[in-house]
Amino acid sequence: MINNTEFAKRLHILMEYYQISASAFADRIQVPRSSISHLLSGRNKPSLDFVLKVVKEFEEVELYWLLNGKGNFPHVKTGGSTILEQTVKTSTPSPKEIPIAPTPTNGVKSPTEKNIERIVIFYTDGTFKEYQR
Repeated sequence: MINNTEFAKRLHILMEYYQISASAFADRIQVPRSSISHLLSGRNKPSLDFVLKVVKEFEEVELYWLLNGKGNFPHVKTGGSTILEQTVKTSTPSPKEIPIAPTPTNGVKSPTEKNIERIVIFYTDGTFKEYQR
């Protein structure tokens, strides 16, 4: 079930990201301005038609993120691959390198040895931290 307050916060994030007002947002997705006002105040829940218009008009918006706050925004598609950008910054800066304890191998590498490339920690509020080697 959609939480009206959280959905309204995500709409605010969209409008801030695109630097548009509530009335410009309504005009862009072709809905009455009062609809945006009611959604932003938490009075109404979004209709399926409203959600589909937002996702269609703004390519960077993931449906799952818009509805549930899970996933990423903005979501950018380039060619056939997908690049996810993090807009919500966490209070702790990400370290440039994560020290990884060496494994004793007596100088010989195993053909099945695997190295950690990156670690991603997902939080329940939809944010995440990514650590890369």
